Amino acid sequence: MSTTIRKAVFARAGGPEVVSVVTTEYPAPAANEVQVKVLYAGMGGADIVMRLGAYPQQKSPEGLTPGYSLVGRVHKNGSKCSKFQPGTLVASLTMYDSDAELSNLPEKYLIPVPEGVDLRQAVAMVTDWTTAYGMAYRAASIKAGQRVFIHGLSGSVGYATLIFCKMQGAEVYGTASERNHASVREAGATPFVYSNKDWMTAMNNMGGAHVVFDPLGFESWDESWNILAPEGGHLIGFGGNYNVLNGGEPRSQLPQVAKLIAKGHIPFCPNKTTFFYIGKDQKTFEPELKTLFNLLKNGQVTVPIRKEWRLEEVPEAHRTWNQGAGVGAVVIKIADDVKV
Repeated sequence: MSTTIRKAVFARAGGPEVVSVVTTEYPAPAANEVQVKVLYAGMGGADIVMRLGAYPQQKSPEGLTPGYSLVGRVHKNGSKCSKFQPGTLVASLTMYDSDAELSNLPEKYLIPVPEGVDLRQAVAMVTDWTTAYGMAYRAASIKAGQRVFIHGLSGSVGYATLIFCKMQGAEVYGTASERNHASVREAGATPFVYSNKDWMTAMNNMGGAHVVFDPLGFESWDESWNILAPEGGHLIGFGGNYNVLNGGEPRSQLPQVAKLIAKGHIPFCPNKTTFFYIGKDQKTFEPELKTLFNLLKNGQVTVPIRKEWRLEEVPEAHRTWNQGAGVGAVVIKIADDVKV
């Protein structure tokens, strides 16, 4: 039996004008699915790039409901699902379909969320903070005393990476909009403005960076390579949507990713490179997200929320998502939390 819900949709690929919130019929969950009542959805650059039809291997944007991650409560189980009781608080990395009042999801991709945590902070952890955690602790294995450079310090992933690197005792530098410099300094980093390239001179003058985290892609990865410490450094690329997110035409990331990886295989070169991404099928994803939820529950980390929108405001969120000062995550509140 179907249910009437509200959800955000894209009419087609295009600008913010293609986004609307509609009322529609939503089906019951399939046998292996759990129907989740969505409370919060995460919002980031991936949503914007999908709206433009430029996200790698995405569905057609026509009729697509955005929302890369969610936190909600189990509403109804499919006939073959019994792991979670109705009312259980869960999270999922969905890629699509989170900006909706209900979402039918495979049971195997649901992860329990501790009761009592701030759900806005929890949903930001599903995509952004798991990315930062995996990069800092697994890909880079940050050590005390290392010089780390992070592009996008004030963004959700960048800020989380800053926090984890500081927790490991690293010296943190990076780029951020000047309006956010005070906030990232307060968090313990030394910020630069990306566009004037002073950061390249400054880092080389102090001996280079042992690790660089760069989500910008394309030519920025070449610049980041050039500030690695001469005795050997590690460039970790991720994301790579800078061109599209700043009004440029879509460009394939594959040639630049291949170039990034190839640089790390130059004979006798002391530097190495990694292209980092997370996925819900990775064996590291669930345990790392559970670790993050425990850090949140125990008060060991705090996720700053730059902006909270409501479901009916998703079109405006797409129009203004990267405007204004502030650090941290952007989230969409779908509904109030009412336990079953």
